[in-house]
Amino acid sequence: MDAFLASTIAVAIAEIGDKTQLLSLFLVARYAQRLPIILGIFIATVLNHALSAWLGAWVAEWIPDQWLPWILAVSFMAIALWLLIPDKDDSEDSRFLGMGAFMATTVMFFIAEIGDKTQVATVVLAARYPETLWVIIGTTVGMLLANIPVIMAGKWLMDRLPLATARLGASILFVLLAIATVWAALV
Repeated sequence: MDAFLASTIAVAIAEIGDKTQLLSLFLVARYAQRLPIILGIFIATVLNHALSAWLGAWVAEWIPDQWLPWILAVSFMAIALWLLIPDKDDSEDSRFLGMGAFMATTVMFFIAEIGDKTQVATVVLAARYPETLWVIIGTTVGMLLANIPVIMAGKWLMDRLPLATARLGASILFVLLAIATVWAALV
């Protein structure tokens, strides 16, 4: 349950102001069909985060047990710093837009997640927690928790959301995960 909660909270907060959240806003403005966009995000996230989590779990098997907490702590700190850098939406001229709301969302979201903060966080969380399935479920739920309100409320919500505060909160959360990882290794 710790893996699920940590993954859900980490990704939901880290996703605020992220490029994929901006992509969600762009897609709902472009298509105005909410359900296909939500389903596309769900499918893309499950696929992307499953691959990422399995990679994290596999890497964790090869790293010596005494090194793993320190590598994870450094990774959490790196993500914390990365979260402080605002993302930009670069989806304006995508060739996938003619595929329809569901397919365009699925393809564009999957691609946008490659190398994204939340994908890297998924790899690190899966290396931290042995319950890989719960990490996948948690990161997917976190992604949906962050994106569905944007899809439903669109620009109104984005105009009122203090993105700098959200990025700082997400950064603090990853610092706390780094501290908890080191603490667990020392006790």
